[in-house]
Amino acid sequence: MAQTINIKNKKAFYQYFILDRFTAGIVLTGTEIKSIRGGKANLSDAYCQFREGELFVFGLHISEYTFGTYNNHDPKRPRKLLLNRRELKKIFTNIHEKGLTIIPLYLFINEKGLAKIEISIAKGKKLYDKRETLKAKDTKREIERGRY
Repeated sequence: MAQTINIKNKKAFYQYFILDRFTAGIVLTGTEIKSIRGGKANLSDAYCQFREGELFVFGLHISEYTFGTYNNHDPKRPRKLLLNRRELKKIFTNIHEKGLTIIPLYLFINEKGLAKIEISIAKGKKLYDKRETLKAKDTKREIERGRY
């Protein structure tokens, strides 16, 4: 594939500490994958939850396909994530034992042309943690400017 699609959840890195990452497949319809290939998806309000032992992503906005007719999809419908049973069990135990959450970080298309989503187990940051993150980011930027 000539162009690579990599949609990032920028808010996640600011609001959460990322603890563990997993790559999952995602169940999509035909018009959804065409919209993703066009780069029309938004992860900023997305989160993951367990429903009846399966993991779903909620709040993932995939815009309607412009050339889709009556077959077009609902932009904010819940989408099932595809993970191994062992990975699902690990995520489930971490979430319920430690009070953590599951958030999507990246939505991308791999070399085979399949849509994948990278999810992570995350812990929410406090306000002072967010300030530290911004301060570290600014100092890093200043150091890089000084070198060039």
